[in-house]
Amino acid sequence: MNRELDVEKKLYYYNTKDRYSVYDFSKKLLELVQKNVVKNKQIVLLCIGSDRATGDCLGPIVGYKLSRQRQKNIELYGTLDNPVHAKNLADTMNHIYKNHPDACVIAIDASLGRSSHIGYITLGEGPLLPGAGVDKNLPPVGDIFITGIVNFSGMLDHMLLQTTRLNVVMILADYICTGLNYCLYKLTSY
Repeated sequence: MNRELDVEKKLYYYNTKDRYSVYDFSKKLLELVQKNVVKNKQIVLLCIGSDRATGDCLGPIVGYKLSRQRQKNIELYGTLDNPVHAKNLADTMNHIYKNHPDACVIAIDASLGRSSHIGYITLGEGPLLPGAGVDKNLPPVGDIFITGIVNFSGMLDHMLLQTTRLNVVMILADYICTGLNYCLYKLTSY
């Protein structure tokens, strides 16, 4: 779980209720990927979260959906079957660094934010800070990050994860998958 980041990095927000925003999301994602990927290098999709809390299952659901469509030069970590979460994140990252040393890592996670931003996607360049929204101290991961704001941030953030609506998570997952699929299609068609 990642808290909405308002640091010096440039964040891009996309409202999933705006039916055409997914095009803008995929276009900006393509731009960031092209900037971070050297020709013929791999892309690693790192979908972070647990299937044991509705608010934290965004990453594994995205991973599950993407695992059904194998793409060339794309490696995927984190699905409903094999989630990447706080307990195995460090081992997974060590595996990625060892087996895909020059890959561009796109980290995908759920996040908490303002109540007015629930249902928004954030996209940015640089590492993701998984677990920050629930005060976990985990290593930063990724070259590009995508988060879906599943609930608001406040007291008892752990409880908010249990009461997050699955519908919100599914809408965010569909949006992220659509944007990623379009971006990856455009990359392979160049």
